[in-house]
Amino acid sequence: MTVEQREKARVLRELHRPGEPLVLANVWDAPSARLVAATGARALATASASVSWALGSADGEAADRWQVLAQTALVVRAAGELPVTADLESGFAATPAGVVGTIDALLATGAVGVNLEDGGRPVAEAAERIAAAREAADAAGVPLFVNGRTDLFLHGGAGSPAELLDEAITRLRAYVEAGADGVFAPGVSDPAAIAALVAGVPAPLNVLAGPGSPSVPELAKLGVARISLGPGLAKAAYAAVRRAAEEVYADGTYAALDGGLDYGEMQGLFLTG
Repeated sequence: MTVEQREKARVLRELHRPGEPLVLANVWDAPSARLVAATGARALATASASVSWALGSADGEAADRWQVLAQTALVVRAAGELPVTADLESGFAATPAGVVGTIDALLATGAVGVNLEDGGRPVAEAAERIAAAREAADAAGVPLFVNGRTDLFLHGGAGSPAELLDEAITRLRAYVEAGADGVFAPGVSDPAAIAALVAGVPAPLNVLAGPGSPSVPELAKLGVARISLGPGLAKAAYAAVRRAAEEVYADGTYAALDGGLDYGEMQGLFLTG
């Protein structure tokens, strides 16, 4: 791997600072990557759902692994000097050995970070997959930022909220012990629960944010190190497509197109870099 890639990995790692969170407006293709980069983003991240939808598949590892990696490579190229971290769901592989192959291919795209979710697997099995990713990156000589993710708060589980929180902390601590650099708990928005995760897991905490979530300054005060919008931008973009299409077919008018980016601006994203 190149010196440039290792340097990007170092930068991404240093951007995870509790109390001064890295904010990621997740992208899914080259135009969204260029647009977000131009707003002053310090790093870029893909969202698995957004990438899957762009490829014509449902979220949940229904997309082809190689198509996802090819899309990631396009984002890396569009990102220029910014580090890129990719959401690869649970690794697009049935075994830890398969995860190694996925990480090797990811590193070949130039990406320097990865999200790996547990997919409801037993904690020991999920941790083994995190360890496989860590070993693959170390063998390649790239300090890949591995973000271990649990979806307990998205899908719920047996027991009380306190028991769910305890299980999440147990899982995330196991992922850190297996080699994760950070942890991700999408679906948690209660400030007390977020504070408990920050206190209970010895790694930078990533949360998913959107309408109704605490603000960036509020999450910073809780000690959060990374804030992701997930598929939020893609959902907003596709909602704009639907509004404009519904208007033209229902009313024969085009008001919903007002405010759109013009052709020259879109062209400029690619002619200048």
